[in-house]
Amino acid sequence: MLMAILILPVLILLPWQSQKIEFRNRQEQLIADTLWVEQGIRFHLLRNEENLRFLGDTIIANSKVSEQLKERFSDLIESHPELQQLVWLDANDHVRYSTREFKLDDMSPLSQEAIEHARESRTPQYSEPAVQEAQDRAIFMDYHLPLFKDDQYIGSLVLTYKMSVILENMVPWWFAKDNQISLSDLDDNVFAQRSDGGYGRNVYTHSRSLNLSGVNLILKTNSIKEAPKLLSNYLVAAVVLMGLGLLWSLWALWRDILRRQAAETALREQIAFRSAMEKSVVTGLRVRSMDGELVYVNQAFCDMVGYREDQLLGQKAPMVFWASEAIESYKKRSSNSSNYDSLNGFETVYKHADGHRIPVLIYESALLNDDGEQTGWMGSILDISERKKSEQVLREHEERLESSARLATMGELASVMAHELNQPLAAISSYATGALNMMKSGNLDAEMLQPALTQMQNQAQRAGQIIRSVHGFVAKREPNRVPLQLMAIFNSILPLIKLQAKSYLIGVEIYIDDPLPDVLVDAISLEQVILNLTRNALQAMQELTLTQRILQIEVKRVDNYVLTEVIDHGTGIPPEVAERLFSPFFSTKSEGMGMGLNICRTIIEFHGGQLTYRDNPNGGTIFSFTLPLANPQAHAQTDTPIDLPTELPTDLPTDTQKG
Repeated sequence: MLMAILILPVLILLPWQSQKIEFRNRQEQLIADTLWVEQGIRFHLLRNEENLRFLGDTIIANSKVSEQLKERFSDLIESHPELQQLVWLDANDHVRYSTREFKLDDMSPLSQEAIEHARESRTPQYSEPAVQEAQDRAIFMDYHLPLFKDDQYIGSLVLTYKMSVILENMVPWWFAKDNQISLSDLDDNVFAQRSDGGYGRNVYTHSRSLNLSGVNLILKTNSIKEAPKLLSNYLVAAVVLMGLGLLWSLWALWRDILRRQAAETALREQIAFRSAMEKSVVTGLRVRSMDGELVYVNQAFCDMVGYREDQLLGQKAPMVFWASEAIESYKKRSSNSSNYDSLNGFETVYKHADGHRIPVLIYESALLNDDGEQTGWMGSILDISERKKSEQVLREHEERLESSARLATMGELASVMAHELNQPLAAISSYATGALNMMKSGNLDAEMLQPALTQMQNQAQRAGQIIRSVHGFVAKREPNRVPLQLMAIFNSILPLIKLQAKSYLIGVEIYIDDPLPDVLVDAISLEQVILNLTRNALQAMQELTLTQRILQIEVKRVDNYVLTEVIDHGTGIPPEVAERLFSPFFSTKSEGMGMGLNICRTIIEFHGGQLTYRDNPNGGTIFSFTLPLANPQAHAQTDTPIDLPTELPTDLPTDTQKG
């Protein structure tokens, strides 16, 4: 009780004393700041007076209006925004030079009185601020500097200040933000005022006289701050609430204890949940320390490699589940884990406890503690055995599709082949019959028989070339990518292209750069692409006139690729067809399977190239595919073309070669 009686007066007097101290501190701060501002204004005015005195000395020494003098007048005005103008008057008050257009009548009566007083007293004088009608009723104050040479008055320099700009440029922004500042005379006539933060509240005020020669200017400051409130510094509130704070602290302590118990319960549940989740996932998880020691594995990882947890924990390289053929790769990755992309992962092979290999995909990232320091590596391991089997099945399926597409293509060529083979066989039969008739007649002449046998040989080779091309095209075999010249591939596929073109009565133009660098390709797969694209081009032109039926094939090097273009002059590809052009099982032909272009694109992308198309400016479509060079650094770019001999039949309407 006694302590409460002692503390009560303190609690009552404390806010009043605090308010009084704060009021006094604010007032003292305002006085100090006002004094600082007053000194700043006086410093600027004295500096301008000194600069004007230097100009006056120059004029006394040389009264000519030189360009250098004009430049000094201009520099003084431009470097001090508060200066409105500078005028040089001679002894008869005629204007010798002015930075702005000036007439003596523009000078206020108060300024004219000041110039007379300065002349008589031979001392510089400030004029009383006055309104100038010609300057939008702005208030200006002139500073007059009389000039005397050998005790003879030779003129005056008049420096004009704009009162509002004095406050704008000579009072710092931080002071103007908290105070209303004004310049006035002894009768409280305000000449200039600045109140960036609002009008003063007449609580904290102070005045300072600038003590200028010839004029009494008063600098007044009026703070925008309110009087301090009783509990403005919260000191009393803190003391009063201290007791309540103690009770609140006890309550908060009890609350934190309950929260801690709840957090511990939640943590135990979370650990149990995590343990159950780790046991249920099929993804293998393992953690290794910075020195490569296994410190954690989950049950899925143990089942994957066939070892118990106690057999794996604590192991270092080489691990028991590492395959012998990949140990060096494991060691390299373990020592340089920071260089690998944790988003994409990497594939490798693990060895099961029973010895069989397991293809796995590993994602690994840094394991960090609460301080952000790395303590090890966390790895997620996926068994991709089933994915590998699916990929193998998919590859076999694609190979069957390619084989089916080649057989379908040959089905379309069957009738043309029959016609092509019938011609050499009929010729062979005719020449053989003629030779037999010569033998039966007994008039066997070797010179007459030799041309017939030569023609039989040529026709047999022609038929054999057709059969070999077809056999090589439809034969099933594993893809074999080897460095080849596209010239050789076109020579091989040329008989089949001729068969197609002849059936549609279409001419062929082939243009191939020479020399072309080698490309790494599977010849039969690429032949399928070329034959499919040329067949589509030929079918697109079957409705044209005979003179328009020209199939163009151009092959050239572009940077590190070889570009092949198959150009037709047909009707082009409608937009609705273009959207699904490369989709599987989409075809505009009633008898088509819709797999041709899709397989072609798959083959080209397998070779590292791209298959695209665009509209032909001359009508039709241009299909293009690129193939990367087998050795880009070993070949130089060349633009020398060579014609590929096509040996097209002479009975076609258009059958030319372009060079």
